[in-house]
Amino acid sequence: MSRDPEPRLVYAPDQPPQPWRNGGGQTRELLLWPAGPDAWQVRISVARIDRSGAFSPFSGVERWFSVLDGAGVVLRIGSRVLKLDPQTAPICFDGGTPPECSLVDGATNDLNLMCRGGHGRLLLAVSGLVWQSSAPQRGLFTRVPGIWRDASDRLVELSADTLLWTTASEGPMVFEARSAAKAPVGYWLAYDPDRP
Repeated sequence: MSRDPEPRLVYAPDQPPQPWRNGGGQTRELLLWPAGPDAWQVRISVARIDRSGAFSPFSGVERWFSVLDGAGVVLRIGSRVLKLDPQTAPICFDGGTPPECSLVDGATNDLNLMCRGGHGRLLLAVSGLVWQSSAPQRGLFTRVPGIWRDASDRLVELSADTLLWTTASEGPMVFEARSAAKAPVGYWLAYDPDRP
């Protein structure tokens, strides 16, 4: 019986920051699959927004966005106006219609999931609450230290601000925070390249 592959771990602060062309912030890329600047289907990153302005357009890309820390942002997407902070659920929007972003009170750090083809998901994680997805690629981004466990009772100890990404067989996962913490303790992510 073959063993599921070990999950990939990426510690966000170890990734080099890439300044935006417009000077409005910087991005730390956590995952690009398949590898390559032009061929990717899924991209996960953490971005720091230093000043208000428009997001860059990504035509044909499904974008998920969540505020990690800071006072938050106000996004104007077409006729919608959304105020987001670290306690707000992630949102999804068409990358070809980039929002105008206004900072509420200073810089923010944000989690981004981009999918070119297929379908993604980004959800708040609650300590001890089981999560399951049928997507062939799944993961967790932590905000606090804790223990991740999969259906085979494999345990991985994670520090804060770490992406765990797996292509292991379908099954439930759970994340237990090391200490009492306000939700969210992290974010569940999923990507299915075959789902329209």
